[in-house]
Amino acid sequence: MRLLAAPNLSEGRDQASIAKLEAGFARGVAVVDRHSDRDHNRTVLTISGLPGALLSALTAGAEVAIETIDMSKHAGLHPAIGALDVCPVVWLDPGDRDAAVTEARMVAEQIGGLGVPVFLYGDLATRPEHAERAYFREGGVTELFARMEGGELRPDRGPRLPHPTAGATLVTARPPLAAFNVELDSGDVETARAIAARLRESGGGLPGVRALGLYLGDRKRAQVSTNVHDHRAVRLRDIVDYVSERTEVPEAELIGLAPRAAFEDFPDDVSLRGFDPERHILEDVLRAVA
Repeated sequence: MRLLAAPNLSEGRDQASIAKLEAGFARGVAVVDRHSDRDHNRTVLTISGLPGALLSALTAGAEVAIETIDMSKHAGLHPAIGALDVCPVVWLDPGDRDAAVTEARMVAEQIGGLGVPVFLYGDLATRPEHAERAYFREGGVTELFARMEGGELRPDRGPRLPHPTAGATLVTARPPLAAFNVELDSGDVETARAIAARLRESGGGLPGVRALGLYLGDRKRAQVSTNVHDHRAVRLRDIVDYVSERTEVPEAELIGLAPRAAFEDFPDDVSLRGFDPERHILEDVLRAVA
């Protein structure tokens, strides 16, 4: 049985630091994808390994992230509260869910032992309001410190206050999701934000979809950035269709890997930047490293 993990790191610009971070997470496991974004100032790794080996790799990688990333100097579009901002353990077969949950809880324990507070979210949330990552991220690290110091937020593992440079980490266990960005044919970020607000599930939009409207300085375009939590209920083409009904969509982008079913009927007239089925379709990648 192999599990995946998708550590999200608050560094997407400095290539030497990114290489160091990737090496830290590569110990005893396979790094099957790395996606770095300068505007978001974020790198998402996808690693595959056996239980136990995955725990060791995530712990080693967390140590490197603590040493390498200083959140007091961090600036980027993507909301973040930690050097190792999010660390989900991913099961592929529903029968492996319990193993993924056990691994995630052990990862949380290990990261907490490194002096970084850990909050469990998603299916592992210990309070209803902890289910969504957005609950922790509003106001960034500065607001997180105030909320923890005031007792509003109490971590599930680790110290009661954020690490002075590494902040805090969010940990869960979950099935695969699709992190998918749709670019607008303009820099109109207000349009992107309005679309994202209606698209996300909490705004009455598509089920299991989280969405943000952002402006990409490097590309001088606005973007609707989404996480699709159930690719069977909502395909990536459904996201494209929703956005393109409201504005022109020249290009889209997948972050990391996604199951083959997520790409069903994807429109031919929308370019998927940098997409390679052998590198980005989950089943094909895992078959190559099995």
